[in-house]
Amino acid sequence: MTALRILHVDDEPDIREVVDLSLGLDPVFAVRSCDSGRNAVAAALDWSPDLMLVDVMMPGMDGPATLASLRRTPRTAGIPVVFMTARAETQEIERLKALGAAGVIAKPFDPMTLAAAVRSQFHAVGTAVLRTGFMARLRDEVNGLVARRCDMRRDAASSAAARVELKAFARALSEVAGVLGFDELGGLADKLARALTATMNGAGSLDDVDHALDALLAAIGPAEPEAPADHGGRYSTSAASRT
Repeated sequence: MTALRILHVDDEPDIREVVDLSLGLDPVFAVRSCDSGRNAVAAALDWSPDLMLVDVMMPGMDGPATLASLRRTPRTAGIPVVFMTARAETQEIERLKALGAAGVIAKPFDPMTLAAAVRSQFHAVGTAVLRTGFMARLRDEVNGLVARRCDMRRDAASSAAARVELKAFARALSEVAGVLGFDELGGLADKLARALTATMNGAGSLDDVDHALDALLAAIGPAEPEAPADHGGRYSTSAASRT
């Protein structure tokens, strides 16, 4: 599924639950949580998150130690880390940013505005690395999009199901592309969603959908080749395809 991956790290289960619920309401995000810095480092290697929300004060491996561990490993060194802390005075924020934090979110946070705050962090950290990982994952979905195109030309039930799936994909892609600044890609995804909506409402045609899908596939590019098992880059195809 096309989404921005957020790995949240906090030793307090209540905080993890609130963050999961808050971010889970935003269709742009896919969220996982960890209860310790050590588990977070392992999860980051396995899942390749786009951004990590890390509590500063944790037993064992605290937030700064977790960040330092991530930076020592090439596959996780480029992951933006945003600290969450109750000590959000200016001096502390400057100290955390000097350690390499991409940003800081103050505790207690408002669950209703947390998703917006995290979206703003994506804009603040810059998007070059984020775009690379996102596009790699997106290319992994090209074959699935082509298969849905074939389904649209089959029987009525298959066509209806394929259009629902494609529309959900296009809507999600439009949202995520907007966060990352992929304006052209987002526009093409929105055009596909509108073409699909038209056919569902008895207007337009599958040819219109085909044209919109062709334009989107051209912008995405061909599917990524299968990466070797010992690939050392941050976004290997095998790791990026897991959701």
